Amino acid sequence: MTTNGVAPLLLMTPGPTRVPDRVLRAGARPMIHHRTREFSAELATVIELLKPVFGTGSAVLPVHTTGRGALEAAICNFFSAGDEIIVCCNGKFGELWASLAESYGLTAHRICTDWKKRVDVIEVGRALEAHPAARAVALTYSDTSTGVFNDVATVTRTVRMVRPDMLVMVDGVSSIGGMPFSFDTWGVDFAATASQKCLMSSPGLSFAAVSERAWSAASRAKLPRNYWDFAAIRAEIGKECPETPGTPPVDIVLQVAEALRLMHEEGLDRVFQRHAQMAERARRGAEELGLTQQCPDLGAYCSTLTAIAAPAGVAPKDLRNGMRIRGVLTAGGLGKYKDTAFRIGHMGDIRIEDVDRTLQVLAETLAELRVAR
Repeated sequence: MTTNGVAPLLLMTPGPTRVPDRVLRAGARPMIHHRTREFSAELATVIELLKPVFGTGSAVLPVHTTGRGALEAAICNFFSAGDEIIVCCNGKFGELWASLAESYGLTAHRICTDWKKRVDVIEVGRALEAHPAARAVALTYSDTSTGVFNDVATVTRTVRMVRPDMLVMVDGVSSIGGMPFSFDTWGVDFAATASQKCLMSSPGLSFAAVSERAWSAASRAKLPRNYWDFAAIRAEIGKECPETPGTPPVDIVLQVAEALRLMHEEGLDRVFQRHAQMAERARRGAEELGLTQQCPDLGAYCSTLTAIAAPAGVAPKDLRNGMRIRGVLTAGGLGKYKDTAFRIGHMGDIRIEDVDRTLQVLAETLAELRVAR
């Protein structure tokens, strides 16, 4: 596909990701009304096909917002002002959980604040003892600021041994759909993802799984919620013909329905395996080029993104610009790594040949920059 005769950039970023032609066509249909059986059928397809993606038998809520909005909605729905929450802050998006909580009057106890390490379950256990009034633990499954993979299953198991009533809340925006997730089996209480990441659709729609423990917390919570009201969404999608409380982004719902069909046609196990293979190829390829991981001591890396340290004397912005000129768009470093690293996203519709092309372009750009020095 070309635009004005020019091939589009290969989007090797952590979102928005490439949208397959079939998914684009699904969203480009003539507009249908959101109070029709035709739309309800597509919405029902989304809800049903998302269940195994999240690893849950319960209906997944469509939330008309970005992933960040879904996380904020979780704070509104499950807490009251003055509540305490333990937040694992080993990356930019772990820190986002804490800042969202504080903006609504909660007290956030920050733990695991070293971005160079994954969440430490021992530190989580200590925090549970130190903060007995805390009502939840929040963390990321993966964090695109570092490429970390946090062991949600072990963290949840640790929480359950100490505080069976406590909520475990997971930001899965950059990972659910590209990595196996077992919401029910692990005992997670809230998890969210978004349309523009592993679900290979346009931005603007997120999805949330909610446990019965979390629904119980929502019934007692006092923070105001209107647009963010999960109970209202649950009631609407529970109808014989599922609906949404307000007007949803119809085109994105249609896209996600088609994207999920594609994922299930490929087979979720194969989708997860493909992502793992791409991650391994990206990390090995970077090493073969003499590069190192941005955070080499994480211990475990996600399958959806690789964060790489720029070599000495090479500015990441120059490296990324050289790659962009050659047709590949990568992402800059975040936070403390803004001036020292760059990131390669490999999620959603991305394939191993896209990773190989990216590594070839990276090699060409490095050679050019090193000669220029």
